[in-house]
Amino acid sequence: MQTYVAARRARILAVTPLLAAVLAGVVPPTPTVAAARWAGPTSRLASVSGEGILFGVAATSTRSAWAVGLTGRVGKPTTLIERWAGGAWKRVPSPASASGGLLDAVAVTSARSAWAAGQTGSLFSSKPATLIERWNGTAWSRVPSPNPVRGGTLYGLAGTSAGSAWAVGQTGGVFNQRPRTLILRWNGTAWKRVPSPNAATPGSWLGAVAVTSARGAWAVGCACNGPSLKTLIERWNGARWRLVPSPNPATGDNVLYGVAVTSARNAWAVGCTDCLGVKPKTLILRWNGTAWKRVPSPNPAPGGTLASVAVTSARNAWAVGFAGDPNHPEPKPVIERWNGARWKLVRSPSLPGGATGRPAALLGVAAASARSAWAVGMSGRIFRIAKPSTVALHWNGTTWK
Repeated sequence: MQTYVAARRARILAVTPLLAAVLAGVVPPTPTVAAARWAGPTSRLASVSGEGILFGVAATSTRSAWAVGLTGRVGKPTTLIERWAGGAWKRVPSPASASGGLLDAVAVTSARSAWAAGQTGSLFSSKPATLIERWNGTAWSRVPSPNPVRGGTLYGLAGTSAGSAWAVGQTGGVFNQRPRTLILRWNGTAWKRVPSPNAATPGSWLGAVAVTSARGAWAVGCACNGPSLKTLIERWNGARWRLVPSPNPATGDNVLYGVAVTSARNAWAVGCTDCLGVKPKTLILRWNGTAWKRVPSPNPAPGGTLASVAVTSARNAWAVGFAGDPNHPEPKPVIERWNGARWKLVRSPSLPGGATGRPAALLGVAAASARSAWAVGMSGRIFRIAKPSTVALHWNGTTWK
Protein backbone atom coordinates (compact mmCIF):
# COMPACT_ATOMS: atom_id res chain seq x y z
CA MET A 1 0.00 0.00 0.00
CA GLN A 2 1.34 3.43 -0.97
CA THR A 3 0.89 6.57 1.12
CA TYR A 4 0.54 9.83 -0.79
CA VAL A 5 0.85 13.08 1.10
CA ALA A 6 -1.49 15.36 -0.77
CA ALA A 7 -0.79 19.03 -1.12
CA ARG A 8 -2.15 21.55 -3.65
CA ARG A 9 -1.03 19.60 -6.63
CA ALA A 10 -2.73 16.45 -5.49
CA ARG A 11 -6.06 17.08 -6.79
CA ILE A 12 -6.43 13.40 -6.97
CA LEU A 13 -3.90 12.42 -5.12
CA ALA A 14 -6.13 14.35 -3.25
CA VAL A 15 -5.96 17.37 -5.55
CA THR A 16 -3.15 19.98 -6.76
CA PRO A 17 -1.79 22.13 -4.75
CA LEU A 18 -3.23 18.74 -4.11
CA LEU A 19 -0.17 16.54 -5.37
CA ALA A 20 1.70 14.91 -3.15
CA ALA A 21 4.87 13.48 -2.21
CA VAL A 22 5.70 10.04 -1.31
CA LEU A 23 6.72 10.59 2.26
CA ALA A 24 5.31 7.64 4.14
CA GLY A 25 4.03 8.72 7.52
CA VAL A 26 5.09 12.35 7.09
CA VAL A 27 2.48 15.08 6.64
CA PRO A 28 4.01 18.47 5.78
CA PRO A 29 2.39 21.47 7.49
CA THR A 30 1.68 23.34 4.23
CA PRO A 31 -0.13 23.20 1.94
CA THR A 32 -1.43 19.86 3.15
CA VAL A 33 -4.84 18.48 2.33
CA ALA A 34 -4.84 14.78 3.12
CA ALA A 35 -2.75 11.64 3.25
CA ALA A 36 -4.45 9.26 0.86
CA ARG A 37 -3.88 5.50 0.91
CA TRP A 38 -4.21 3.59 -2.32
CA ALA A 39 -4.61 -0.17 -2.35
CA GLY A 40 -4.28 -0.43 -6.11
CA PRO A 41 -6.34 0.06 -9.29
CA THR A 42 -10.04 0.38 -8.57
CA SER A 43 -12.04 2.15 -11.28
CA ARG A 44 -11.71 3.07 -14.93
CA LEU A 45 -12.90 6.16 -16.75
CA ALA A 46 -14.44 5.75 -20.17
CA SER A 47 -12.52 8.41 -22.12
CA VAL A 48 -8.75 8.05 -21.90
CA SER A 49 -6.47 9.98 -24.24
CA GLY A 50 -2.92 8.97 -23.29
CA GLU A 51 -0.24 8.67 -20.62
CA GLY A 52 -0.12 11.52 -18.13
CA ILE A 53 -2.22 13.72 -15.85
CA LEU A 54 -4.39 16.66 -16.92
CA PHE A 55 -4.76 19.37 -14.28
CA GLY A 56 -6.50 22.15 -16.20
CA VAL A 57 -8.82 22.75 -19.15
CA ALA A 58 -10.23 25.79 -20.99
CA ALA A 59 -12.88 25.85 -23.71
CA THR A 60 -14.31 28.52 -26.00
CA SER A 61 -16.71 26.41 -28.07
CA THR A 62 -17.73 22.81 -28.81
CA ARG A 63 -14.85 22.65 -31.31
CA SER A 64 -12.13 24.48 -29.41
CA ALA A 65 -10.53 23.49 -26.10
CA TRP A 66 -7.10 23.17 -24.48
CA ALA A 67 -5.96 20.90 -21.62
CA VAL A 68 -2.63 20.93 -19.77
CA GLY A 69 -0.75 18.78 -17.29
CA LEU A 70 2.26 16.50 -17.25
CA THR A 71 3.53 13.30 -18.79
CA GLY A 72 6.50 11.04 -18.08
CA ARG A 73 8.10 10.30 -14.71
CA VAL A 74 6.89 12.33 -11.74
CA GLY A 75 10.52 12.78 -10.68
CA LYS A 76 11.23 14.57 -13.95
CA PRO A 77 7.94 15.24 -15.74
CA THR A 78 7.45 16.86 -19.12
CA THR A 79 4.87 19.53 -19.79
CA LEU A 80 1.79 18.20 -21.55
CA ILE A 81 -0.54 20.25 -23.75
CA GLU A 82 -3.47 18.76 -25.65
CA ARG A 83 -5.87 20.43 -28.07
CA TRP A 84 -9.45 19.66 -29.04
CA ALA A 85 -10.45 20.95 -32.47
CA GLY A 86 -13.27 18.46 -33.01
CA GLY A 87 -12.90 14.73 -33.53
CA ALA A 88 -10.18 13.86 -31.01
CA TRP A 89 -7.73 15.29 -28.50
CA LYS A 90 -4.23 15.70 -29.95
CA ARG A 91 -0.97 16.46 -28.22
CA VAL A 92 0.65 19.76 -29.21
CA PRO A 93 4.40 20.43 -28.81
CA SER A 94 5.26 22.55 -25.75
CA PRO A 95 8.61 24.08 -24.71
CA ALA A 96 10.79 21.71 -22.67
CA SER A 97 12.98 22.52 -19.68
CA ALA A 98 16.19 20.64 -18.96
CA SER A 99 14.98 20.12 -15.38
CA GLY A 100 11.51 19.00 -16.44
CA GLY A 101 8.26 20.78 -15.72
CA LEU A 102 4.49 20.63 -15.54
CA LEU A 103 1.48 22.84 -16.26
CA ASP A 104 -1.35 23.32 -13.78
CA ALA A 105 -3.63 25.78 -15.54
CA VAL A 106 -4.65 27.10 -18.95
CA ALA A 107 -6.63 30.14 -20.10
CA VAL A 108 -7.84 31.10 -23.57
CA THR A 109 -8.72 34.59 -24.74
CA SER A 110 -9.07 33.95 -28.50
CA ALA A 111 -8.19 31.49 -31.25
CA ARG A 112 -4.76 33.10 -31.46
CA SER A 113 -4.09 33.74 -27.79
CA ALA A 114 -3.83 31.30 -24.87
CA TRP A 115 -1.74 30.95 -21.72
CA ALA A 116 -0.52 27.97 -19.68
CA ALA A 117 1.18 28.16 -16.28
CA GLY A 118 2.93 25.85 -13.85
CA GLN A 119 6.50 25.22 -12.74
CA THR A 120 9.84 23.85 -13.84
CA GLY A 121 11.42 20.85 -12.15
CA SER A 122 9.66 17.89 -10.55
CA LEU A 123 6.55 17.77 -8.40
CA PHE A 124 8.79 17.60 -5.37
CA SER A 125 11.30 20.36 -6.21
CA SER A 126 12.26 22.41 -3.15
CA LYS A 127 13.00 25.44 -5.35
CA PRO A 128 11.00 25.29 -8.59
CA ALA A 129 10.77 28.21 -10.99
CA THR A 130 7.55 29.71 -12.29
CA LEU A 131 6.69 28.55 -15.80
CA ILE A 132 4.45 30.44 -18.25
CA GLU A 133 3.87 29.51 -21.90
CA ARG A 134 1.90 31.32 -24.62
CA TRP A 135 0.00 30.21 -27.74
CA ASN A 136 0.25 32.71 -30.59
CA GLY A 137 -2.09 30.91 -32.96
CA THR A 138 0.68 28.77 -34.41
CA ALA A 139 2.91 27.44 -31.62
CA TRP A 140 3.52 27.48 -27.87
CA SER A 141 6.59 29.34 -26.57
CA ARG A 142 7.94 30.07 -23.11
CA VAL A 143 7.51 33.62 -21.83
CA PRO A 144 9.75 35.12 -19.11
CA SER A 145 8.04 35.26 -15.70
CA PRO A 146 9.08 36.68 -12.31
CA ASN A 147 10.50 34.13 -9.90
CA PRO A 148 10.73 34.71 -6.13
CA VAL A 149 14.08 34.23 -4.38
CA ARG A 150 12.79 30.98 -2.86
CA GLY A 151 11.36 29.89 -6.19
CA GLY A 152 7.70 29.76 -7.11
CA THR A 153 4.84 27.58 -8.30
CA LEU A 154 1.78 28.73 -10.28
CA TYR A 155 -1.52 26.90 -9.81
CA GLY A 156 -4.16 29.21 -11.31
CA LEU A 157 -4.53 31.32 -14.45
CA ALA A 158 -7.16 33.60 -15.98
CA GLY A 159 -7.29 36.13 -18.80
CA THR A 160 -9.78 38.57 -20.33
CA SER A 161 -7.86 39.72 -23.42
CA ALA A 162 -4.50 39.51 -25.16
CA GLY A 163 -3.35 42.39 -23.00
CA SER A 164 -4.57 41.27 -19.57
CA ALA A 165 -4.06 38.05 -17.60
CA TRP A 166 -3.42 36.86 -14.03
CA ALA A 167 -1.48 33.91 -12.60
CA VAL A 168 -1.52 32.85 -8.94
CA GLY A 169 0.28 30.35 -6.73
CA GLN A 170 2.85 30.35 -3.95
CA THR A 171 6.48 31.02 -3.23
CA GLY A 172 8.69 27.94 -3.02
CA GLY A 173 7.71 24.35 -3.75
CA VAL A 174 4.91 22.09 -2.57
CA PHE A 175 6.67 21.34 0.71
CA ASN A 176 7.70 24.89 1.53
CA GLN A 177 7.10 25.19 5.28
CA ARG A 178 6.00 28.82 5.07
CA PRO A 179 4.71 29.61 1.58
CA ARG A 180 3.48 33.09 0.74
CA THR A 181 0.90 34.04 -1.84
CA LEU A 182 2.23 34.76 -5.32
CA ILE A 183 0.35 36.83 -7.92
CA LEU A 184 1.67 37.76 -11.37
CA ARG A 185 0.01 40.05 -13.94
CA TRP A 186 0.39 40.28 -17.72
CA ASN A 187 0.17 43.92 -18.82
CA GLY A 188 0.27 43.24 -22.55
CA THR A 189 4.06 43.38 -22.68
CA ALA A 190 5.49 41.46 -19.72
CA TRP A 191 4.56 39.49 -16.61
CA LYS A 192 5.09 41.46 -13.40
CA ARG A 193 4.73 40.43 -9.77
CA VAL A 194 1.93 42.25 -7.96
CA PRO A 195 1.82 42.70 -4.16
CA SER A 196 -0.59 40.17 -2.61
CA PRO A 197 -1.82 39.93 0.99
CA ASN A 198 -1.25 36.93 3.25
CA ALA A 199 -3.33 35.61 6.11
CA ALA A 200 -2.07 35.99 9.68
CA THR A 201 -0.81 32.41 9.61
CA PRO A 202 2.62 30.88 8.96
CA GLY A 203 1.64 29.99 5.40
CA SER A 204 -0.70 31.15 2.64
CA TRP A 205 -1.16 30.01 -0.96
CA LEU A 206 -3.54 30.62 -3.86
CA GLY A 207 -4.86 27.80 -6.03
CA ALA A 208 -7.11 29.52 -8.56
CA VAL A 209 -8.05 32.90 -10.02
CA ALA A 210 -11.07 34.19 -11.97
CA VAL A 211 -11.52 37.54 -13.73
CA THR A 212 -14.58 39.65 -14.54
CA SER A 213 -12.90 42.80 -15.88
CA ALA A 214 -9.79 44.94 -15.59
CA ARG A 215 -11.17 46.12 -12.25
CA GLY A 216 -12.47 42.84 -10.91
CA ALA A 217 -10.86 39.49 -10.05
CA TRP A 218 -10.98 36.81 -7.34
CA ALA A 219 -8.29 34.43 -6.06
CA VAL A 220 -8.82 31.56 -3.60
CA GLY A 221 -6.68 29.14 -1.65
CA CYS A 222 -5.64 28.29 1.89
CA ALA A 223 -4.35 29.94 5.05
CA CYS A 224 -2.24 27.28 6.73
CA ASN A 225 -1.11 26.94 10.32
CA GLY A 226 0.42 23.49 10.61
CA PRO A 227 -2.46 21.00 10.29
CA SER A 228 -5.01 23.81 10.70
CA LEU A 229 -6.37 24.91 7.30
CA LYS A 230 -8.67 27.87 6.63
CA THR A 231 -10.24 29.21 3.45
CA LEU A 232 -8.45 32.17 1.88
CA ILE A 233 -10.13 34.59 -0.56
CA GLU A 234 -8.63 37.73 -2.09
CA ARG A 235 -10.19 40.37 -4.38
CA TRP A 236 -8.71 42.73 -6.96
CA ASN A 237 -10.49 46.10 -6.99
CA GLY A 238 -8.62 47.60 -9.92
CA ALA A 239 -5.85 49.02 -7.75
CA ARG A 240 -4.77 46.31 -5.32
CA TRP A 241 -5.54 42.88 -3.88
CA ARG A 242 -7.31 42.68 -0.53
CA LEU A 243 -8.30 39.87 1.81
CA VAL A 244 -12.05 39.23 1.93
CA PRO A 245 -13.81 37.40 4.81
CA SER A 246 -14.80 33.84 3.88
CA PRO A 247 -16.80 31.13 5.67
CA ASN A 248 -15.01 28.38 7.57
CA PRO A 249 -17.35 25.55 8.63
CA ALA A 250 -17.05 24.50 12.25
CA THR A 251 -15.66 21.09 11.22
CA GLY A 252 -12.38 22.83 10.39
CA ASP A 253 -9.61 22.04 7.90
CA ASN A 254 -11.09 24.05 5.04
CA VAL A 255 -9.45 24.56 1.64
CA LEU A 256 -10.57 26.22 -1.61
CA TYR A 257 -9.21 24.89 -4.91
CA GLY A 258 -11.36 26.48 -7.60
CA VAL A 259 -13.14 29.75 -8.38
CA ALA A 260 -15.37 30.93 -11.25
CA VAL A 261 -17.27 34.15 -11.89
CA THR A 262 -19.83 35.58 -14.34
CA SER A 263 -20.36 39.07 -12.93
CA ALA A 264 -19.52 41.36 -10.03
CA ARG A 265 -22.48 39.83 -8.17
CA ASN A 266 -22.10 36.15 -9.00
CA ALA A 267 -19.08 33.99 -8.20
CA TRP A 268 -18.46 30.44 -6.94
CA ALA A 269 -15.59 28.88 -4.98
CA VAL A 270 -15.16 25.15 -4.29
CA GLY A 271 -12.97 22.85 -2.21
CA CYS A 272 -13.42 20.73 0.89
CA THR A 273 -14.11 20.97 4.60
CA ASP A 274 -12.82 18.55 7.22
CA CYS A 275 -10.18 17.88 4.57
CA LEU A 276 -7.94 15.94 6.95
CA GLY A 277 -10.75 13.91 8.47
CA VAL A 278 -11.82 10.38 7.62
CA LYS A 279 -14.77 11.75 5.65
CA PRO A 280 -13.95 15.06 3.94
CA LYS A 281 -16.97 16.98 2.71
CA THR A 282 -17.47 19.02 -0.43
CA LEU A 283 -17.40 22.76 0.19
CA ILE A 284 -19.11 25.32 -2.07
CA LEU A 285 -19.22 29.07 -1.39
CA ARG A 286 -21.12 31.74 -3.35
CA TRP A 287 -20.53 35.48 -3.68
CA ASN A 288 -23.85 37.36 -3.82
CA GLY A 289 -22.39 40.79 -4.47
CA THR A 290 -22.00 41.55 -0.76
CA ALA A 291 -20.56 38.52 1.03
CA TRP A 292 -19.42 34.92 0.57
CA LYS A 293 -21.92 32.38 1.89
CA ARG A 294 -21.78 28.59 2.09
CA VAL A 295 -24.26 26.80 -0.19
CA PRO A 296 -25.41 23.20 0.50
CA SER A 297 -23.62 20.66 -1.73
CA PRO A 298 -24.03 16.89 -2.16
CA ASN A 299 -21.45 14.57 -0.61
CA PRO A 300 -20.47 11.13 -1.94
CA ALA A 301 -20.77 8.40 0.70
CA PRO A 302 -17.01 7.95 1.29
CA GLY A 303 -16.41 11.69 1.47
CA GLY A 304 -15.54 14.08 -1.33
CA THR A 305 -13.37 16.97 -2.52
CA LEU A 306 -14.13 19.46 -5.30
CA ALA A 307 -11.12 20.54 -7.33
CA SER A 308 -12.55 22.91 -9.94
CA VAL A 309 -15.64 24.92 -10.88
CA ALA A 310 -16.96 26.49 -14.10
CA VAL A 311 -19.98 28.73 -14.63
CA THR A 312 -21.85 30.03 -17.70
CA SER A 313 -24.76 31.85 -16.05
CA ALA A 314 -26.61 32.36 -12.77
CA ARG A 315 -28.51 29.14 -13.56
CA ASN A 316 -25.71 26.88 -14.79
CA ALA A 317 -22.46 25.85 -13.12
CA TRP A 318 -20.33 22.71 -12.84
CA ALA A 319 -18.01 21.44 -10.10
CA VAL A 320 -15.79 18.36 -10.37
CA GLY A 321 -13.50 16.41 -8.07
CA PHE A 322 -13.32 12.98 -6.55
CA ALA A 323 -14.89 10.81 -3.89
CA GLY A 324 -12.75 9.19 -1.23
CA ASP A 325 -10.98 9.85 2.03
CA PRO A 326 -7.51 9.13 3.44
CA ASN A 327 -8.51 5.54 4.24
CA HIS A 328 -10.65 4.83 1.19
CA PRO A 329 -8.89 2.79 -1.53
CA GLU A 330 -11.35 3.52 -4.32
CA PRO A 331 -11.37 7.22 -5.27
CA LYS A 332 -13.87 7.90 -8.04
CA PRO A 333 -14.81 10.98 -10.07
CA VAL A 334 -17.44 13.37 -8.78
CA ILE A 335 -19.51 15.74 -10.93
CA GLU A 336 -22.01 18.24 -9.51
CA ARG A 337 -24.25 20.75 -11.28
CA TRP A 338 -25.97 23.98 -10.21
CA ASN A 339 -29.40 24.38 -11.82
CA GLY A 340 -30.20 27.82 -10.49
CA ALA A 341 -31.75 26.49 -7.29
CA ARG A 342 -29.42 23.83 -5.88
CA TRP A 343 -26.41 21.63 -6.52
CA LYS A 344 -27.02 18.02 -7.58
CA LEU A 345 -24.76 15.05 -8.22
CA VAL A 346 -24.65 14.13 -11.91
CA ARG A 347 -23.94 10.67 -13.25
CA SER A 348 -20.49 10.27 -14.79
CA PRO A 349 -19.64 7.65 -17.45
CA SER A 350 -19.74 4.00 -16.36
CA LEU A 351 -16.85 3.18 -14.07
CA PRO A 352 -16.11 -0.57 -13.96
CA GLY A 353 -15.03 -1.41 -10.43
CA GLY A 354 -13.32 -4.34 -8.76
CA ALA A 355 -9.71 -5.42 -8.96
CA THR A 356 -9.54 -4.76 -12.69
CA GLY A 357 -10.48 -1.11 -12.34
CA ARG A 358 -8.28 1.95 -11.72
CA PRO A 359 -8.47 4.86 -9.28
CA ALA A 360 -9.62 8.01 -11.05
CA ALA A 361 -10.35 11.68 -10.38
CA LEU A 362 -11.42 14.83 -12.18
CA LEU A 363 -9.17 17.83 -11.56
CA GLY A 364 -10.37 20.53 -13.96
CA VAL A 365 -13.59 21.67 -15.62
CA ALA A 366 -14.49 24.28 -18.25
CA ALA A 367 -17.82 25.20 -19.82
CA ALA A 368 -18.32 26.89 -23.19
CA SER A 369 -22.12 26.94 -22.84
CA ALA A 370 -24.97 25.23 -21.01
CA ARG A 371 -24.75 22.43 -23.59
CA SER A 372 -20.98 22.00 -23.81
CA ALA A 373 -18.45 21.41 -21.04
CA TRP A 374 -15.20 19.50 -20.51
CA ALA A 375 -13.85 17.77 -17.41
CA VAL A 376 -10.27 16.46 -17.27
CA GLY A 377 -8.15 14.48 -14.84
CA MET A 378 -6.46 11.13 -14.59
CA SER A 379 -6.96 7.42 -14.18
CA GLY A 380 -4.40 5.18 -12.49
CA ARG A 381 -1.41 5.70 -10.20
CA ILE A 382 1.42 8.18 -10.61
CA PHE A 383 4.33 5.75 -10.49
CA ARG A 384 5.88 3.95 -13.46
CA ILE A 385 4.65 0.57 -12.24
CA ALA A 386 1.15 1.77 -12.99
CA LYS A 387 1.35 4.79 -15.28
CA PRO A 388 -1.58 7.20 -15.06
CA SER A 389 -3.67 7.96 -18.12
CA THR A 390 -5.16 11.32 -19.00
CA VAL A 391 -8.93 11.55 -18.95
CA ALA A 392 -11.21 13.94 -20.84
CA LEU A 393 -15.01 13.83 -20.56
CA HIS A 394 -17.49 15.95 -22.53
CA TRP A 395 -20.97 17.20 -21.61
CA ASN A 396 -23.15 17.33 -24.73
CA GLY A 397 -26.16 18.92 -23.10
CA THR A 398 -27.61 15.60 -22.00
CA THR A 399 -24.88 13.30 -20.69
CA TRP A 400 -21.17 13.13 -19.92
CA LYS A 401 -19.20 10.91 -22.32
